[in-house]
Amino acid sequence: MTDSWANSAAGPAASTAGPAVGGVLGVDLHLELRGSGLRAGLMDALREAVRTGRLAPGTRLPSSRSLAADLGIARNTVADAYAELAAEGWLTARQGSGTRVARRSAPRRATPVPPRTRPARGGPAHNLLPGSPDLAGFPRAQWLTAARRALTAAPHEAFGYGDPLGRIELRTALADYLARARGVYAAPERIVVCSGFLHGLMLLGQVLRARRVRAVAVESYGLDFHRNALTKAGLRTPPLPLDARGTRTEELSDLRGVGAVLLTAAHQFPLGMALHPDRRSAAVDWARATDGLILEDDYDGEFRYDRQPVGALQGLDPERVVYLGTASKSLAPGLRLGWLVLPEELVREVSGTKGEVDWVSSVLDQLTLAEFIASGAYDRHVRSMRLRYRRRRDQLVAALAERAPEIRVTGIAAGLHAVVELPPGTERSVVEAAAWQGLAVYGMSRFRHPSVAPGTDALVVGYGTPSDSAWPGALDALCRVLP
Repeated sequence: MTDSWANSAAGPAASTAGPAVGGVLGVDLHLELRGSGLRAGLMDALREAVRTGRLAPGTRLPSSRSLAADLGIARNTVADAYAELAAEGWLTARQGSGTRVARRSAPRRATPVPPRTRPARGGPAHNLLPGSPDLAGFPRAQWLTAARRALTAAPHEAFGYGDPLGRIELRTALADYLARARGVYAAPERIVVCSGFLHGLMLLGQVLRARRVRAVAVESYGLDFHRNALTKAGLRTPPLPLDARGTRTEELSDLRGVGAVLLTAAHQFPLGMALHPDRRSAAVDWARATDGLILEDDYDGEFRYDRQPVGALQGLDPERVVYLGTASKSLAPGLRLGWLVLPEELVREVSGTKGEVDWVSSVLDQLTLAEFIASGAYDRHVRSMRLRYRRRRDQLVAALAERAPEIRVTGIAAGLHAVVELPPGTERSVVEAAAWQGLAVYGMSRFRHPSVAPGTDALVVGYGTPSDSAWPGALDALCRVLP
């Protein structure tokens, strides 16, 4: 058996490429020649590489001379193998273009047509799940411009292992933006860049457990994977009740062993109300009196419509509130960029928990986001998306008023989702009917804390999720399944 790496020219573009430097052109190709005959072994190896997709259609193969030298066999053996495979249709050989993998149509497969009432196997036809922005709205051109500028200006040391706090360029840009747009006291040295909100919450959970905190209070409606992250850190998550004024933070003092509370103060998820000023003050008073902490999840604070901006709770007491922000809703969750604005006493503990080096957040993405913010592109993008989401919200409200006038819509003054209230006892049947119609949507009960009694039947409609082209169809599908 001969086992060797052969250098192969890559794809159709290779035919127009200039001379190879040092005789090296394209990609490496790993071939294993098995059996007693070299030509047969080479042909089998090439067939397998094409069949399995390791050699894509159009890939240019090495010359017979080059491949023979790489494999340590005679050039005629390679030339004969190429010629026979070309005759079989595996390869093509043209003057001036070299030997390439033949382009062949994939075999057709009979695909059963699903009934109209069932969703497609590849996923729902319409997606109104909350938690995601319109990914088609990601500002690709502006992001690329920022990336080029950031890469050009980056110092050499930026490509090392990195400060666990994150790049100073991003922390400085965030400090300026958060102070201006969200009312956050955010000195750069008190910001830790993390890989999204959940990563930040996991770090805080470990720090709190190391401080002998036994429990973190949570809102009675929220995301289960946030509760799970705290539970995995060894913390209990007792719920706080909610009403029209938000989370009843005055009841924090009644919970035993609680050392922190997780709040969505600007826009409660998923019910949608802002935390009343009296409740904000009560939370801060509790934290000061008990040496506790408030973990503030400001997940979509930039998007407000019919109300004055609601600033971050953190501004009331930066030494008692940990502010958690993310680019997931304003840009895209795939960037995996979030940030913690910490009380001074927590900076060393959190950065130590994160590790000696920044091993989770890409330096290039950090530098690009810093440039994106500093150039004003971030503000322009947020304003543009705010108008887009407001139009969708208005279209949602208008469509429901026309086609389902008995339905009440709440939580619509801000954010990327709305609460569509349902007649008592109908939530489960509506969610099931939506699934059969190819519509992905969550019921309110999905977000209820396990120890909380059932409340109002409702759907949580993520109107920010679909693209502009998909939105009308998703809205129509929603109206069809409502009782």
